[in-house]
Amino acid sequence: MPARIGPTIVKLALVSLVVGLLISFFEIDPRNLLAGLGETARDLFEMAASALEWSIQYILLGAVVVVPVWALLALAKTARRKKPVRDRPGDAT
Repeated sequence: MPARIGPTIVKLALVSLVVGLLISFFEIDPRNLLAGLGETARDLFEMAASALEWSIQYILLGAVVVVPVWALLALAKTARRKKPVRDRPGDAT
């Protein structure tokens, strides 16, 4: 909680007054606004679920190509690192 609670309450009251005036200018009733919050949350959840469903199919489609190519490149990189060093001419053995 803020150390100076009085000024914080005054600021919140002033901002609430301004927002309330703006909302009333658009003729929005507080009861309708509160009733619509549940619908808005449900609509947002449905939109997020729809976006996730849409993106999953494309992620899987792309993964069919990307994952094997990545695996081959990683395997080739690992094989190059583990290649034994051959004796170079001029090295003493």
